[in-house]
Amino acid sequence: MTKLALTVENLTKIYSGNKKKKSEKALNNLSFEVKQGEVFGLLGPNGAGKTTFLSILGGTVIKNEGKVNVWGFDMDTSPRQAKASIGIVPQEINLDVFFTPKKLLELQAGLYGVPKKDRITDIILKMVSLEDKANSYSRSLSGGMKRRLLIAKAMVHQPPILVLDEPTAGVDVELRNNLWKNVKELNKEGVTIILTTHYLFEAQEMCDRIAIIDKGNLVALDTTQKLLDRIQTKKVHFKIKIIPDNVKLQLIGIHFNINSGNTIVATYEKNKHKFEKILDFLREKNLEILDIVTEDGDLEDVFVQLTNN
Repeated sequence: MTKLALTVENLTKIYSGNKKKKSEKALNNLSFEVKQGEVFGLLGPNGAGKTTFLSILGGTVIKNEGKVNVWGFDMDTSPRQAKASIGIVPQEINLDVFFTPKKLLELQAGLYGVPKKDRITDIILKMVSLEDKANSYSRSLSGGMKRRLLIAKAMVHQPPILVLDEPTAGVDVELRNNLWKNVKELNKEGVTIILTTHYLFEAQEMCDRIAIIDKGNLVALDTTQKLLDRIQTKKVHFKIKIIPDNVKLQLIGIHFNINSGNTIVATYEKNKHKFEKILDFLREKNLEILDIVTEDGDLEDVFVQLTNN
């Protein structure tokens, strides 16, 4: 039986209003589970409730109703143990620029009450590829290095769960790839990863399962592949040698569009029509096909579909 790293049951948070602003329900009976060892994506548009949820996990916001269980510890009855089981990497870079990475990690470990003999500062620096910068001032680090140092700070007490809040915001492609390489290595070591991101292609590539919330409600929770399977629309681009001016392309259930560059785009529902049917139709029209490119829906299509409805 798969063990659970995090269990959320009927979590509700209401921000009290005043004369100018009415009360706002940021989370509405939110319930889901995160399995140990998986990479779990938590997605949603701005104002969906992601920040509120992470703030409840971090202990900076008090929930109104519901239960949160972290690594077997109830946040109400065992808050110290629950918080010690999580390392949160914030979106904002909050580092003391006059400290070296090594001193920062030593200080952070001390704040968590980790005895000196149990600290693994050098190991963590190596895990995030910062061992060569251990004694450099933090202000001299690049943006990507600072992001990795934030991950290192969250790992000083060796939490089994790591929460990444928009970890690649403002990071270039090369640094983003290096960051994800480090995260994948941590996951291989058994660390459960909870990820929030606005870069949906990252979630599609990284996450085993994804929860999508909108206006405080859970609107989808499934494996990444099953979420992608919800998108039925498929596009196929046919590069044609010559397209006659008088050609008529009409086929029930298939929408044809002729683009510049002698390209015909066929759009259809993949569960209702077969690709071979379109191919045969174009050949019957004596159209010589030079190249074919297929285009399936991605996670962004799923996201837009769910949050717009």
